[in-house]
Amino acid sequence: MMPSPSTFDGDQPVSASTPREIRAALIGEEIAHFDREYRQAMADAAESLDLSGVVSMLKRWQRVAWSTQDDLEAHRHMLACADELNAGGDVATESWQQTKARMSL
Repeated sequence: MMPSPSTFDGDQPVSASTPREIRAALIGEEIAHFDREYRQAMADAAESLDLSGVVSMLKRWQRVAWSTQDDLEAHRHMLACADELNAGGDVATESWQQTKARMSL
């Protein structure tokens, strides 16, 4: 008998196919990062007999996959900005007031 998908905090369920679906949506180095973290989470779960860490990790990566699928260019831009910040560079920003005005909110 197969267990039903797990749901935490009313979020979308995490199913047995979720890792494959998440990985397929990732780009570039994200795939290697996902693989490494997934293997570690599964090893920890095998040792502790507790899947909550795996579910939590999948939820976090699911949000990354959604970001990638929603707007690939915006996702790539975000990754480039993060790389620039991590390298000590400057990234142009705007205030929340400017963002709201630009988006007519």
